Amino acid sequence: SLFILSLRAGGVGLNLTKANHVFHFDRWWNPAVEDQATDRAFRIGQRKNVFVHKFVSMGTMEERIDAMIEDKKRLSSLVVGADESWLTELDNDTFKELIALRRSAVLE
Repeated sequence: SLFILSLRAGGVGLNLTKANHVFHFDRWWNPAVEDQATDRAFRIGQRKNVFVHKFVSMGTMEERIDAMIEDKKRLSSLVVGADESWLTELDNDTFKELIALRRSAVLE
């Protein structure tokens, strides 16, 4: 069986535990949108290995989008890491500094 969804429809409220191949034909600027659509196949009840295929035409805007997505993911992993435990390990003063609204930024 074949089930074709747009990236947006595939990323909203569906559990596709019968799917074991996910194909991305139209890459998205925001990697989280694409990841959410892919995750629809990785749900509770999934009994098969899931394979993700991404099609990118060389020399096109798709290729530049793909490079940008990979750069965003790489930067994110360097800043945040694989999980968000770093946030719970901050002391109170560092956390306050992180979330504080700086007066100089507001007045610029």
